[in-house]
Amino acid sequence: MTEELDALVRMTRALGKPKMKYVIIGEGNTSCLIDEDSFWIKASGQQMHGIGVDGFVGVRLKPILELLETPHVSADDMKRVAREARLDPDAPLMPSIEVTFHAALLADCGVRYIAHTHPVAVNQIMCSPRAEQFAMNRMFPDEAVLCGPRSVFVPYADPGLPLAIAIRERVAEYMDEQGEAPKVILLANHGLIALGQTPTEALNVTAMCVKAAEIFIGACAAGGPVFMTPEEVMHIYKRPDEIYRRRRFVGN
Repeated sequence: MTEELDALVRMTRALGKPKMKYVIIGEGNTSCLIDEDSFWIKASGQQMHGIGVDGFVGVRLKPILELLETPHVSADDMKRVAREARLDPDAPLMPSIEVTFHAALLADCGVRYIAHTHPVAVNQIMCSPRAEQFAMNRMFPDEAVLCGPRSVFVPYADPGLPLAIAIRERVAEYMDEQGEAPKVILLANHGLIALGQTPTEALNVTAMCVKAAEIFIGACAAGGPVFMTPEEVMHIYKRPDEIYRRRRFVGN
């Protein structure tokens, strides 16, 4: 067992605890870089709750990234490429259907860990007319500190390659605008992606986004959310003391 895989297993189990209400049954997927050429990803059909090392598949980055340049590839070819990209050709499991967006984010965003979940609180909003409003605004300081000045919002796209292409386009726009990678990507009618340098960071970003979703839902019931102004958000996000706190929250 590698150190990265051990950490990924622990992060995935934490996300999969039933009391968290982040995922059930086979929902969600996680990944982490092995090196510049490969990564671990949860295998298709595996449950996060109680997952072990045998629930992950090592995959080479290059062939998966090449799929993103061929958007009209057939489903059969997609499966073939994913199968052939496994580090162990004799592995009994296949990578998650979302292997393409994990590869794109690991390659483009300079992060090492990705946590994709379907939290109940977040999806109550993602399945509502207020989904983009929630993604584009911040309500309280720690939401801005941990989740970034705003989230990337991605309209609904078919899971798999179409979704990966849509995510990559929206993330590129965010990075051009903000000059850095996002912490949170919100998928309409689907769920949440948290990005981090460590498992601790990915877990903290997920937890704060879920807290923000619960506050947003409550605020809507109490007359409507009151958002921080863009100036207030950027002020708190760039304050030296908050940058220090954010770095501490990354953990190991």
